[in-house]
Amino acid sequence: MKQILSFIALSLACITTQAQTITSPDGKIKVDLSTAENGQPMYCVTYDGTKIIENSPLGLNTSIGDFTQGLKVKAESETKSVNGAYDMKNGKASHFTFNANEKTITYAKEDKEAFDVTFHIDNNNIAFRYKMYPQRDRLSCMVKNESTTFTMPEGTTTFLCPAMGPQGGFARTAPSYETFYEYDAEMGKNGHGRGFTFPALFKLQSSKSSKQKNANIWVMLCETGVDGTYCGSRLECKGNKYIVAYPEDAEFGGVGTSAPGIMLPGFTPWRTITVGSSLKPMAETSIMWDLVSPKYEASQNYKYGRSVWSWIIRMDASCNYDEQKEYIDFAAELGWEYILIDALWDTNIGYERMAELVKYAASKNVGVFLWYNSNGYWNDAPQGPRGKMHSLIERRKEMAWLKKTGVKGLKIDFVGSDKQQTMQMYEDILADANEYGLEIIFHGCTLPRGWERMYPNFVASEAVRASENLSFGQHDNDIEALAATIHPVLRNAVANMDFGGSALNKFYNKGNNRGRKRITSDVYALATAILFQTPVQNFALAPNNLTDAPAWAIDFMKAVPTSWQDVKFIDGYPGKYVVLARKSVDGKWYVAGVNATKEPLKLNIAIPMFEAGQQVKLYLNNNVSNAKVNKKRTIDVVIPSNGGVVIM
Repeated sequence: MKQILSFIALSLACITTQAQTITSPDGKIKVDLSTAENGQPMYCVTYDGTKIIENSPLGLNTSIGDFTQGLKVKAESETKSVNGAYDMKNGKASHFTFNANEKTITYAKEDKEAFDVTFHIDNNNIAFRYKMYPQRDRLSCMVKNESTTFTMPEGTTTFLCPAMGPQGGFARTAPSYETFYEYDAEMGKNGHGRGFTFPALFKLQSSKSSKQKNANIWVMLCETGVDGTYCGSRLECKGNKYIVAYPEDAEFGGVGTSAPGIMLPGFTPWRTITVGSSLKPMAETSIMWDLVSPKYEASQNYKYGRSVWSWIIRMDASCNYDEQKEYIDFAAELGWEYILIDALWDTNIGYERMAELVKYAASKNVGVFLWYNSNGYWNDAPQGPRGKMHSLIERRKEMAWLKKTGVKGLKIDFVGSDKQQTMQMYEDILADANEYGLEIIFHGCTLPRGWERMYPNFVASEAVRASENLSFGQHDNDIEALAATIHPVLRNAVANMDFGGSALNKFYNKGNNRGRKRITSDVYALATAILFQTPVQNFALAPNNLTDAPAWAIDFMKAVPTSWQDVKFIDGYPGKYVVLARKSVDGKWYVAGVNATKEPLKLNIAIPMFEAGQQVKLYLNNNVSNAKVNKKRTIDVVIPSNGGVVIM
């Protein structure tokens, strides 16, 4: 009898330590799970035979137990196929489909269920999240930290954005995702000492490199489904290990915990890994939205389009009645849909005259977005309106006035934290705004994580070193094209991006004659209107451009779309160049590229969306001409340094 019992015990031990495997539908991606000797769950990922994530820990340390070790596999589900299709009006494409495999592993500690890990794997994306279970009589917990790690193979190079410190920057408004990206950097650095923000891009050498010289594999890390039930995360680097880390205590004025609290049973956000042998899967991924659902229905049919914006060229001084009326007339002449009226309108124009201005804009078929300061206690930014958006009672009073006045949307600035308390505020603002029919843009803020689908009135977030810095310093102008090569395959690939660019002024000032000088070409400005995506684009054009900019450039900007049916990556390398194609909702293809190298760049651009022999418009070398697509459906171009190309 003792021998039988020993045999059963040994058999059970083998079950808990054996590896579990999940693969993608095409079999190229494989995730292997195992349990270390100390009972810590581990996973690794291979793609097309190359290990892209080495053996890495999973687990969470919580207020009701340390679930990072001492665990055993209690159960595993069968692998099931999941399919989905959905439409989105406010994203980088209008229709998405997915086909993935899912499997759930249940881990137990001391024979009590601790958590599940569910893996969702399609042919280019891996996503996983935890489901935490109650422990004894505890129905909620704080998650102190995670063991979740992405261990990258040696020799990997990185394209990362260092995280900002809390309560720094202008008037204590940081962090806001506005540092410079590092290109082709070695692993081992920890940003500016605080890690890196999502999304994160890595380049690995394929194990097939002996057969294919310089065969690279690209890996992008991110997260999705973050709402008021969790915090936003970042990555801390220790050697080649990139570990999920939570916000810092000092964020949000020190109010609120850095550790998220969850009801039990409850879920963490999805961590995502996008992989491919080119940057195509990054630019075209839909994993951020595949895994989330709308949290409420749109209260109306929200409209999108182009917007004028005086502040980027004329700064604070332009926020007065007369100049904003001039910009409304400018928007009407361009045939654009919106004007964004920026900070200080509450004092420089006032509520009564703003109502007049909104009425005047409506008479010109121009809708109005108004700027608001987010702050209560977490920063010292003096620009108004202040003290309106952080309080439910004040916010709803303000939004009732906005609806009555006819305002279409808000740009809310200076949020500066990833704490759960901040995420709840984002969600509350969006939900309230939807009730009053208002669209929302966030600025000086966190990265949106699936929000385009979760919140139907969400338009975009900045969460990038955006165009305002072109006004503030010459260095940003000097590297403007450099930054443009990474956004379409990284930051803007995972979420709408409120950049506010495409300036046609030579200088960032009202007279177009001094100050920060733009060194990129006019065609570059047109190209980034395509490369940078958000459904309401606050472009940096100015009324003087009607006479001092080329007519062909103005004509292009008058008609440029902001809503898209599809997106296709064509070619590129971050820090050097990028070429991308977008299909407008009316079925027209726009191919756009920029060159950040110091020399003219010769490219043979594949354009299979056009027919052989088809005439296309070619914007190149600060000129527009007609060209013919050859039999191979390619086109040869030479893009000047700091220049661009557009084919349509």
